[in-house]
Parts: sequence; structure tokens; C-alpha cells
Amino acid sequence: MVQVLYEDNHLVAVYKRAGILTQGDDTGDKCLMDEVKEYLKKKYKKPGNVFLGLLHRLDRPVSGIVLFAKTSKGASRLSEQIRNHTVRKVYHALVEKAPKQKSGTLVHYLKKDEKQNYTTVFDVPTEGALKAELDYETVETHCNASLHGATLLKIHLKTGRSHQIRAQLSHIGCPIVGDTKYGARLRLAGYAGQVGNIALCATELSFETATTKERKTISIDYDPKNS
Repeated sequence: MVQVLYEDNHLVAVYKRAGILTQGDDTGDKCLMDEVKEYLKKKYKKPGNVFLGLLHRLDRPVSGIVLFAKTSKGASRLSEQIRNHTVRKVYHALVEKAPKQKSGTLVHYLKKDEKQNYTTVFDVPTEGALKAELDYETVETHCNASLHGATLLKIHLKTGRSHQIRAQLSHIGCPIVGDTKYGARLRLAGYAGQVGNIALCATELSFETATTKERKTISIDYDPKNS
């Protein structure tokens, strides 16, 4: 069942469960886009195909807020905001090791290997690599035995590179819990999550509506033990 977080005439924001694809791929597995299309088709009793514009994605093992466009106008207006970096994206991540500094800015250069689906991080400008930047702050460190001292970070994403948060945090020695692709030792399943999912959630999205230019902020709470 689709969990709708916000909806107007042009846009709809929903919660993506960890483990489900945002958009369909060669696997043929169920995807969030199909679920949202079905929701709109039933709600508005549309007999034919339903328009749904993909504005951004979350990796399969990641949970959180995803915004779609219900109209071409919504798609155009929000895509422009994304290009101009006026859409604010906030994430929470549970990392295996606390950063040396409680807060800071990470600037790296990322290069994606599409065949391996892996992003390599460079400290200096490198041919073929794109600049990536994020701010982070420490929320809390879990001292109980079940969380093994893992630390919860709040992250403000300034650029939207593939696997950016996962790769940058791993590069500074703070892999996200469950993210074995980027060096994690702890599996999220130990925290009541599903094997293969990771402790990363898109928890806040702020944007201007397509027609009224009103600023909207959608936010959700995140508990990694429920991933």
C-alpha cells in the first residue's frame, strides 16, 4: 500500500520502503513508480495510462521520501529546481564509526563504474570524476550493545551524485550500517531490518510547489531499527 506524504494537483510525495526499486529495471521486480501509478489510477478512476514523472531516485536498499510529478508542468518546474539546487534534501544515516569531527563538510570527487555499480572517491579533481559535497552533523551515538556504538548522522546533501552519501562516508572510515558494498561489517538485519538494506533514509525534502511557488517541507522520523 502506498504511503502518501504530500499531494497536490501537480506533485505527489510518498514513502519508499527499503528494498524496493524506485523505477523498474531489467529484473522485472516491483517498483515504487508502478505502485504510485496504480494508486493514482484508482483514486482518480483513470481508465488509461497514468502520467507520472520521475524527479529523483533513491537506491534500492535506501528508504525515505520520493517526490513524483503528476503532470508535465510539475515535472518541468521541479526538474528546474533540482538543476538549480533549490530543492533541499536531508538524510539520516547510522554509521559504524563516529566521524573524527562531530560536524563538518565533505568535498570529494566521485567516479561511477556503471558495470560494477560502484562509486570510487577521490580527494582531488580527477578526470571523469564529478565534485560531490555534503554537510553532516552528529545526532547521537548508541551505547547499547545491540547497536555496537553506531552513530546517527544528519546529512544535508548539496549535490546529487550516484551513491554519494554511501561512498563519501565510507571514504572517511564511517561506512553506513548494512552497506557491505562500501565496507560495512555490521548488517542491518541485526537491528530488525532486512538483509541487504542499509541504515540510510531520506528524511526531509523541501521544494517550491509547481504553480503557487509556496515552499513546502516534508519530513519523517527515522529509526534504523525499523528499516
